[in-house]
Amino acid sequence: MNAVKGTVKRMSESQHENRSGGLTAVDDFTGAGEGGVHAVVRDDQGLILTDKPEETAVLVGVSLAGQPGILTMEDSLTELGLLAETAGLEVQGELTQRLQHPHPATFIGAGKLGELKTLVLELGANVVIFDEELSPRQQREIERVLGQEVKVIDRTALILDIFARHAKTKEGAVQVELAQYEYRLPRLTRAWTHLARQAGGRAGGASGGVGVRGPGETQLEVDRREIGRRISHLKRELEEVRHHRERYRQRRQNSSTPVVVVVGYTNAGKSTLLNAVSDAAVLAQDQLFATLDPTTRRVELPSARTALFTDTVGFIQKLPTALVAAFRATLEEITEADLLLHVVDISHANADEQVSAVEEMLEELGAGDKPLVTALNKIDLVSAAGQGEPALKAQLRLALQEYPSPVPISARTGEGIPELLAAVDGKLQETMTPLRLLLPYSKGDLVSLIYEHGRVEREEFTEEGTLIEGRLPAHLAGRVQAWSVAGQDGRRAGSP
Repeated sequence: MNAVKGTVKRMSESQHENRSGGLTAVDDFTGAGEGGVHAVVRDDQGLILTDKPEETAVLVGVSLAGQPGILTMEDSLTELGLLAETAGLEVQGELTQRLQHPHPATFIGAGKLGELKTLVLELGANVVIFDEELSPRQQREIERVLGQEVKVIDRTALILDIFARHAKTKEGAVQVELAQYEYRLPRLTRAWTHLARQAGGRAGGASGGVGVRGPGETQLEVDRREIGRRISHLKRELEEVRHHRERYRQRRQNSSTPVVVVVGYTNAGKSTLLNAVSDAAVLAQDQLFATLDPTTRRVELPSARTALFTDTVGFIQKLPTALVAAFRATLEEITEADLLLHVVDISHANADEQVSAVEEMLEELGAGDKPLVTALNKIDLVSAAGQGEPALKAQLRLALQEYPSPVPISARTGEGIPELLAAVDGKLQETMTPLRLLLPYSKGDLVSLIYEHGRVEREEFTEEGTLIEGRLPAHLAGRVQAWSVAGQDGRRAGSP
């Protein structure tokens, strides 16, 4: 066995309160016939609850030597618990193990798998969630050991389930459905093992040879073809969505309105911020992945210019690659943005690690070099009334020194919002092309163009025309480049 260390943890009453409001707790056990040991669940007044939640879960976390994650195993497991609760599960316990390498058949070692089975029976749990992605073989073997009554899923399946619950638009539903099918396709064999048994145990097996294929394999192949056709159909639908978004972005660029895309870790407060700056009325909840579908609103900046602010799906560490691929049409909004507004929950103990996860995802999308303003959100939780833990205050001070263009704000109370919009306005102006033009008086439309979409820093009326110094978005600069001049005398660039 390559295990180094492992622990078993049952959720205490205080831990349930910390996670989800403290309605229930597992505090003692009673013997129960064939089912083993069943948990006694009490409410916050100590009364035994007779109706247990339909699905209760045990979490499994593994730390692999030489493969450090963005979060520690313990913090990642805490995050997994929040994901589980978002999906409507009640977390009853945790099991962890430190390994040199994952076991090829069961991911965790045989001894630890035995501990897991004991814990599941003891707690009466019916769902086991692994914090790492399991191979189809590993999932089948673990379910075989734990029994048919216990559902085994991994972090990827859990996130896909949450996305399916929260997708409200047709576009979002199609993207999630594609990701789910691509995840489930290699795991189909598990659903048809009963048919293999009907065929004498030889259906689909390599030893069966030609002419003895049973109904299990036949049905499996039919199912795979059907899912393959569905995947192709969904990809065609998403390609149409992508083309539609491209046309929309092109019209938006022609209008010269700058685009600010709001990015950040899930539950950092992106939707709350969009509501604060635009009265968008976007659903904002203290919940992971509360909103999936992008929302765009017009926001007036201090310079009286208008910008389009777009809220995007939140990021998370270990975000499934199938979801990233399926949400390509939505995530392309990030790569086409003029400016990224990175919202950071500065009150979170793992704020720095969450920032790293977002930065990794931006690099993966090809947007790592985009101009960026950082909104250090939830400062009301850090420094309200002079309270707040010293560690969080130190974290805020460090963030103000290290993060790009940081602005402390509270999207909930509105504190710092004017300063944030001023920072966005200034950064957008920095991204524009500096110009010095001598425009003939007959080109009044170009003067209007600069005033409407750029910034005029100096204007002088000369005998030859209007001398303007200022800035203009790069995609519009070419329209006035012919009237560019150099020096202080107003002569055209390149003139003798």
